[in-house]
Amino acid sequence: MYNKLNMKKEKSEIILTIKKVMPAVVSIMLSKHVSALEKEMSIFQKNGHGHSLKHPIKIPKDRVDAHGMVQVGGGSGFIVDDSGVILTNKHVLSEPGVEYSVITSNDETYGAEILARDPVDDIAILKIKPAKKLTAIELGDSKYLELGQTVLAFGNALGIFRNTVSRGIISGLSRSVSAQADPASPIQEMRGLIQTDAAINPGNSGGPLVDIFGRAIGINAAVVAAAENISFAIPIYAAERDLKDIKQHGRIRRPLLGLRYITLDENLKEKLGLPIGYGALVTHEHPFDTAVIPQSPAAYAGVKEHDIILTWDSEKITKEKNIQDCLENCNVGDAISLLVLRNGKELKVRVVLAERK
Repeated sequence: MYNKLNMKKEKSEIILTIKKVMPAVVSIMLSKHVSALEKEMSIFQKNGHGHSLKHPIKIPKDRVDAHGMVQVGGGSGFIVDDSGVILTNKHVLSEPGVEYSVITSNDETYGAEILARDPVDDIAILKIKPAKKLTAIELGDSKYLELGQTVLAFGNALGIFRNTVSRGIISGLSRSVSAQADPASPIQEMRGLIQTDAAINPGNSGGPLVDIFGRAIGINAAVVAAAENISFAIPIYAAERDLKDIKQHGRIRRPLLGLRYITLDENLKEKLGLPIGYGALVTHEHPFDTAVIPQSPAAYAGVKEHDIILTWDSEKITKEKNIQDCLENCNVGDAISLLVLRNGKELKVRVVLAERK
């Protein structure tokens, strides 16, 4: 029989890493004033004739805090600078008209402001103003990961179980998924993701995925709802780029090309009757769209609808490496050489990337 005197404590590297990382993991709370929330709810409490219901739904008093605020959502994040800079997911901060607060692992609560939202990747940056320096997570290198590496996922599981950690391995690299934050949100294609079997649940979004040494290699982002043990994280190098932009420019600067396109393969070649089975076909998606955005870099360079972009700086455009992937490695102001197929003839086009607004 074990007791406090004779029980030996496990001192594994995993436990030491958890103790190192946990102080930097935070919970992010989204709150609205009760009056604003009840006003929103009243819109959905009409009968078939447009009149208010006789007994409208009221928010329970125990859900309202001393300041008249009601929690309407939450997620996770992690401190990356001891002055109070926090990384999380953009979709965690997507609710309009809310106030944000951050709760640290030692139960201290801070008001938070949004420094930036990445216009492309599911990344956002928050700032709190602590009275003293905070514990920050060291950022790792997500460009040299290997299958089978041990990883730990931290976060606020289900919005209920704070300071939760799960263990797994890297199951896949450079994964692409179509994700949706909720049924009302648009579907977003996410590329270059880290796949792991470490459990990531709703509320874990925005928390860190770390290696065995406690270095953040990703931001927990998505799960496959119909499967078990398939979770995804955004590689940390994407967030490092955003943090660098904030320091240098005060905002996130992402490059813009200005095209709508379909990435081709042999199947689409046959279906569309095209002469080639790779590249990006410049085309609009809907009747009200334009294939080439007016006054964009692509428009100024003379790219036209129905062009097929074959290469990007001599690298072939394929399903595995499409234009979005190429843009990930570029900066505002970069000059790019495109090889374009137009009416059966190849021509070179020089494009100077602008800043996405």
